[in-house]
Amino acid sequence: MLAVEGEGVKAGAKPNAVRSAIDHALALSKRQRTVALAIVATAMVLDLVDMTIINVAVPTLQAQLGASDAEVQWMVAGYSTIFALLLITGGRLGDILGYRRAFLIGVAGFTLTSLLCGMAQTPGQLVAARLLQGGAAAIMLPQVMSLTQIMYPPHERMAALGLFGILGGLAAVLGPVIGGLLLSANLMGLGWRSIFLVNLPIGLVALILAALILPGGRSAHSPRLDMTGTLLVMLLLFLLIFPLIQGRDYGWPLWGFGLMAASLPIGLLLVRHSRARMARDGSALIVPELFYARGFSFGLLTTLAFQVATGGLLFTLTLALQRGLHFTAAQVGIAHVPYAFGASFAIGMLSRKALPRFGPIIISWGALLMIAGLIALTLLLNAADLIAARPLLIAPPLLAMGLGMGLVGGPLPPCTLSEVDVGHAGSASGLLKATQQLGAAIGAAAIGTLFFLIQPDERMGRAEAIAAFTLSASVVCAMLVVVALLALAIPRQLRIRGQ
Repeated sequence: MLAVEGEGVKAGAKPNAVRSAIDHALALSKRQRTVALAIVATAMVLDLVDMTIINVAVPTLQAQLGASDAEVQWMVAGYSTIFALLLITGGRLGDILGYRRAFLIGVAGFTLTSLLCGMAQTPGQLVAARLLQGGAAAIMLPQVMSLTQIMYPPHERMAALGLFGILGGLAAVLGPVIGGLLLSANLMGLGWRSIFLVNLPIGLVALILAALILPGGRSAHSPRLDMTGTLLVMLLLFLLIFPLIQGRDYGWPLWGFGLMAASLPIGLLLVRHSRARMARDGSALIVPELFYARGFSFGLLTTLAFQVATGGLLFTLTLALQRGLHFTAAQVGIAHVPYAFGASFAIGMLSRKALPRFGPIIISWGALLMIAGLIALTLLLNAADLIAARPLLIAPPLLAMGLGMGLVGGPLPPCTLSEVDVGHAGSASGLLKATQQLGAAIGAAAIGTLFFLIQPDERMGRAEAIAAFTLSASVVCAMLVVVALLALAIPRQLRIRGQ
């Protein structure tokens, strides 16, 4: 259930800075807030589509640009890696520069790097442009949550986040579809370049409208950039994420595990630095005070477990459908529609009504519903001949899984951020986004590895693919049980601070 705590300025904060940020947001009319929400939602969709749209262009990139397998892999994974490395820093830049200014920098950078991607003449140039594009997205995306947090009071915020859920589900499904249509249309003979250049008009319009409409103002605490903390965070995330993304392709070498082990002392050093920096001038990149809030700490843990589960599920389900049931790429996309629809409906309609009434317990309900749907789907896939004859039978369990996903994914961000002071909105949003990226990488790597242990070669038979998915699904179910249990630790009475 929701309750508002700390109306007005938090003690010890800088009142003028808080009034500036909040007053700019409160001065917006309802129509202006709607337009502002549409602007930041557009940025979120651009990022999600850009992450998936390139997958369908891989054969074209190899044929027309002469890209090798390794170069194509970096075009895809490089974006995600840099995005994850810079997310926390990008969120903190919003606190330092102001959320609107940071958003404008991110959108401008994303639009410019989309142009660079479209103009690339060699695979190396495209890889470099994709890395820069991931960095721009890391500045742009955290401001989406931060701006939503200052524009909408607690009782309206769930509806705004519901829109993100609906658009996110659609973007994930439509990304490959849009990419396929652009490649097939071959607009003005642009070929693969069109999947990047299509961002230009959208980015320019978003940039102009954002400058005119989004609220200004800075963080209540006016922090300075913590360069040491920034470098430590980037190193920590690199040590964790790079081996997970690249490990399977290198055969899980010992140096990969060494990198992950090295993240522990770096993490301890980061904690020590953050405490010292906060004691000195209150401008640490990662604010230790955030973790004193039970809702934020358990919200991050729940988010990590949930992203591990869903990251592994979506990756191995796609493999099972292609290798076990011999679905084409288009059929796999269609198969995900019930899942995406269920998630969008649950986030947009069910979660926003259920969260104020029942509180975070609905996250546990959603995890249990996902488990039920996944068990049903696994049983059906083990009856492969039946599914081959009647593929629509997998739609109901996928719909149930999507509904469960929405009941978890919709309430989890507002529950996690509910106790965060607005002055630290950028840092908290960056931490949340980075946790999501890290969890998804762990899920795809760890659970994907289990799948490949049983079916290392796609030329192996249907039985091996289904057995591999059954093992993977068992681990996903176990992670969802962890999600359900962790969610019980999130305070039932959500308290919104610093508004």
